[in-house]
Amino acid sequence: MTSRAIRLLWAAPIAMQIATASASAQYYERDHFVKDLALGIEWMRCSVGQRWDPEQETCWGEAIRLNHEEIAQVIEQANAQLGEGWRLPGLDELKSLVCAECTPPKIDPLLFPNTMAEPYWSGDQNFWSPKNYWTVSFMTGDQYGRFFPEQRMMVRLVRD
Repeated sequence: MTSRAIRLLWAAPIAMQIATASASAQYYERDHFVKDLALGIEWMRCSVGQRWDPEQETCWGEAIRLNHEEIAQVIEQANAQLGEGWRLPGLDELKSLVCAECTPPKIDPLLFPNTMAEPYWSGDQNFWSPKNYWTVSFMTGDQYGRFFPEQRMMVRLVRD
């Protein structure tokens, strides 16, 4: 894997605000992080491979698709650079980001700018087919449990 594939550079001054993505979910924005107050978790605003631009308040750069082996390396790097606890989200956590009324990508574009309208990995294995993992597609908002960990999908990290 190239160093570009696991590059996670996050730099920005801290600015905070409260935002509401929907009536049922409240979020606390802090630069390149978004705290989900309902679930008690913190998201990276940008997909892995992108960087947060504090002046434009957006994610820029190319999001990268990773397999589970590469994701383990990215998580290790994120934990070293940003503090412990980063991981793949569970299926329910990832599904909580789906915005049914949004046009693709089916995610709040102010909270999570430049998200790809593609499947994103969850860390949950498919109970009925344990060789497969669940993803959530931000093109459709649907979940799929048919992908093998060797396949490459988009990634957004979360921590408790």
